[in-house]
Formats: sequence, C-alpha cells, structure tokens
Amino acid sequence: MTATLFQLVGGIGLFLLGMVLLTDALKAIAGAALQRALARFTGTPAKALGSGALVTTLVQSSSATTVTVIGFVSAGLLTFPQAIGVVLGASLGTTGTGWIIAVFGLTISIGSYALLFVGLGALGRLLGRGRVRTMGLAVAGFGLIFLGIDTMQAGMAGLSAHFDLGELSAGRLWGHLVAMGVGAVLTVMMQSSSAAVATTLTALHTGTIGFDLAASLVVGAAVGTTVTGALAAIGGTTSAKRTALAHVLFNLSTGLIAIVLLPVLLRVIGLAERHFGLDGGATSLAAFHTAFIALGVLIFLPLIPRFSAFIERALPERGPALTQHLDATLHSAPAVALEATRRALLETAREMLIGARAQLRGVVSRDDITRATQAAEALRAIQAFFANIPPISETELVSSSRAAQMLAIDHMVGLKHCLSPPQGASEVLELAPLQPARQRTLHMIELGLDRLRGEAEASDLSALRLELAALVEARHDQRVAIVREAAGGTWEPDRALSLLDGLRWLDRVAYHSVRLCDYLAADANAPELETPLDELEAPSEAENEATR
Repeated sequence: MTATLFQLVGGIGLFLLGMVLLTDALKAIAGAALQRALARFTGTPAKALGSGALVTTLVQSSSATTVTVIGFVSAGLLTFPQAIGVVLGASLGTTGTGWIIAVFGLTISIGSYALLFVGLGALGRLLGRGRVRTMGLAVAGFGLIFLGIDTMQAGMAGLSAHFDLGELSAGRLWGHLVAMGVGAVLTVMMQSSSAAVATTLTALHTGTIGFDLAASLVVGAAVGTTVTGALAAIGGTTSAKRTALAHVLFNLSTGLIAIVLLPVLLRVIGLAERHFGLDGGATSLAAFHTAFIALGVLIFLPLIPRFSAFIERALPERGPALTQHLDATLHSAPAVALEATRRALLETAREMLIGARAQLRGVVSRDDITRATQAAEALRAIQAFFANIPPISETELVSSSRAAQMLAIDHMVGLKHCLSPPQGASEVLELAPLQPARQRTLHMIELGLDRLRGEAEASDLSALRLELAALVEARHDQRVAIVREAAGGTWEPDRALSLLDGLRWLDRVAYHSVRLCDYLAADANAPELETPLDELEAPSEAENEATR
C-alpha cells in the first residue's frame, strides 16, 4: 500500500514538474509575442474568446493566461469586457490538455518513449545555445509529463485493489457535489487543473473510478483552477479583482450547471460513443470536459456586457483615478509595468497642462486647485512605482521607453513647480510686454493637450517644437527690451523685475510642457529620443531657482 501511494504521488510530481518545465519554456520561446497578440486581438468578445483559447492551448496553462490578463487589465491594456472574453477562452483552451493526455498519454501511450524525450531535452539544455536551450527544457518537460502519466497508471492500478470509490457518487446529487469538492481541493493543492484532470483521466483509465465520479472530479478541477487567479488579484487594483471575480463566477456557475445537467451531458456523450465512434473512457471524459465548458461559454458570451456591468457594480472603482493602473503586482512583468506607468503619465500630464492653462487664462477655480493637488500626489505615486520596475535585460535601463518615461517624469516635476506663477508675476501677465509670450504659451499648451489626447497628428509635435524655438528666441529680445525700458523710465524697477519674473515663468511653463509632450509621444511611438528640441536652450539653473 505504501509503495502504491509513493508511486502515485511520484507520478503526480513528475507530471507537475513536466508541466512547469513545458509551460515556462513555451512562455520563454513565444511568451512576449503571445502577450502582444493577446493584448492586440481582443477587439470584440468573440475575438477575445479566441485569443484566450489560443494562448492557453499554446502555453498549456489557463492560470498563466488568467494572471497575464489580470496584469493587462491592471495596466489598462485591456478593457474589463475584453478581459472576460479572454477568461472564457482560457477556460475553454485548458480542456485541450485533457485531449492530449487521453489520446497520446493513455490511448496511444507514448510513455515508453518518455525517457528518450527527457534525455534529448536535457542534452539540448546543457549543450545548446539560445532558443535551443529553452526548447530542450520544453522537450524534457514533455517527456516528464508522459513519464508521470505512466507512473500514475501503475500507482492507480495498485490503488484500485485497496479502495472502491465507485459508491461515492451513486447517482445522487450530494455525491457529485462531494466529488466536485474533491476535484477542486486537488487542483488547489497541485496548483494545476491539468494535473487534477490528468490524475482523474488516469484513475478512469485504470478502472479505479467510474465515469460518473470522474466527470464530477473534472468539474471540480475547473472550479479549483480559479484560485490561482484569485490569489494573483489579492492586493491588486480594482480591475484585477474584477477579472478574478469574473473567472471565479464563470467557472463556478459552469460547474454547477454541469452537475445539474450531468445526466443529460452523460447521455449526449453516450450517444456520441455509439453513433459517432467516440472512444469510451478517457477520450469520452475529455469530450465531456470540453462540452460543459463550451456550454458555459455559449451561455455567458452573449451576456458579457451585462455580466461585466454586474461585476463593476459589485466592485466599484476606488482610489485615485490618475494612478488606478499602478498595480504593484505588475512589477513581475516589467514591460507591462512600463505601459501602466506610461498611461498614468499621460493622464497626469493632461491634468497638469489643464492646470497650467487655467493659470495662463487667469481664471483659477476650486476644481483647478483640486486638480493640481491630485496631479502632484499622482506624480509622487508614479515616481515611486517607476523606481521599483526591475530591468528586463542589461540594456533595458537605456531602452527608449524607459528613458522617455524617466525624462517625462523629470519635466513633470519641473512643470509641477510652475503650476502657480511667482509672487508679483501674476498681476503683470495682463500687461502688453507679456501678451505675445502668454498667447504663444497658451497655444502650445492647447496643442500639447490635443497631442496627449490623441487628437493631434504627429506633425503637430513638430509645430510645438517650432513654437518653443520661436519663444526661446523671443525671450532674449523681450528681456533686453524690458531692461532698456526700465532704464529709460518706462517701468518702475519693481514692475520691471515682475515682468522679467513673469516672462521667465511663461518660458518655463512652455519649455516643460513641450518637452513633456515630446517624450510621452516618443514613448508611444518609440522614435529616437534625439530631437531638434534637445538643441533648444533651457532656462538656466539660476532662472529655475528664481522662478521656483
């Protein structure tokens, strides 16, 4: 008995190890491309469903897909309804593992070649380079999966002689619910629904359990797999919690529907065996797994808008709107974290430019003051989040996206200090000497807001640069003119100094606003960072300190 249990546990361990190696290797080989495809091809619920199913089938892990989707929603890459479609697809895609096990692992049985795969994979990992090393891990993982299935079969054959689990279901609803709970617990313990399904398929194939009980265990495994996504959402943003809740509710509802309709589904499987040549046993169980998940998808897919609205009401958005995409869990995926930072920077930059525009117009409301305070708090949160994003590679710290964001943050800090004119300067903004610079700065801010909202063309960014170049050139002439007029008695010395402070403030607002738009646009389009703007003269440090 002890030897049988050891063999069973060892088989499960080999299977889990193989799944981990295979999944990690596949994600390393094509993970970035699959993530981009997942974020890109999700325009409609149907497309999101197909993307989720495809990615899950390729990486052999619905949990990996769900956790990725939670990160994408947190970063704002996917809308919540799109995420629900991907989650449905992930649940459907994970049923493919059962088919692979039933057809190749049990029906055809390639277990005798498993050690060969393990050996070849290990050699590839040790002797290969680049992708060959990663592919070696995938091959070794593939071999370990089927080696584990063979070991589990031997353990299950011995276990059937000591336990009779056939009476658990006995055709009663409570028995099926208990079996469903056992399947969920197994999945949580193994952290893999595929492992729980593989164990169930093996038990069915060796005659340890009957088909009814196996069906209930598979339903429970589908419910238990939601725990990984739920754990990933703990401490996450509201969007992450919504996605995890959608996953839990879908799988739980689908599992309950499957248990209630179990006699009907079993009858359909029986008809398929008799009239369509479906093999009995493990293959029929794989078909049952796909059938009840597909049934749940057909029920939920048309209801995604209402379903998403229900969850949004149950979990309303909380916290600052400007930093809602900054989820600390995204630091495990630096590329996604950078995208979250970029979106937060865009939102905060827009608020800062709106605040600067109000100051230039001379009409500052209570809402404008609140907006400036919220933008300053958001900027501090962005700085802290950005500082904790780990590098992806040795060259990541100097990559265009990270560098552009770093420079954008630097100019946002400068602009934050300009949200209020210096003392004495605000009252002279209406005077004639400052009107050209004031109107030009207002025009630049309007262009910048259009650019950050995505309403302006890329050519308008060149117009911004030209406007700033003209303002820098005019600043020198205007300063000289004000000083000469003060020397000639046109202006009192105090008023002349106030005019110079106002001119310097306008110059700084324009400079930081344009540079901010320039770098955020560079982050979005990934061009070279060296632009004609770099050749323009910035306000001197002495001028900066005087303005602050």
